[in-house]
Amino acid sequence: MNRLRSAFATVLLAGLAGGAVTTPLSAAPATPVPLPLYRVHVEGLACPFCAYGIEKKLSRLPGVRKVHTDLRSETVTVTMKPGATLKAGEVRKAVRAAGFTLKGFEPAGTKR
Repeated sequence: MNRLRSAFATVLLAGLAGGAVTTPLSAAPATPVPLPLYRVHVEGLACPFCAYGIEKKLSRLPGVRKVHTDLRSETVTVTMKPGATLKAGEVRKAVRAAGFTLKGFEPAGTKR
């Protein structure tokens, strides 16, 4: 409780004096956590409905944070949650369940 009172007094006095506020309670800026990325090459992606179907299946896999489809290149970029990995077998099953053929699967680095 004393620490809270001290922090409040610091903020109050700094505000009255027009100075900058720094307290021991302020947190350091968060370091961005790298998110694993994978690139999935899918044969037959031709329209937004195709993209919706493949994104729906891939987004249900464990650890998937975000899925983005590029129809022009027939690739799907999958962003995973921190520490999660995507397995080729899971991707193959999801692509097949969506009605498409897997042409390739590769790690694509990380995203911050």
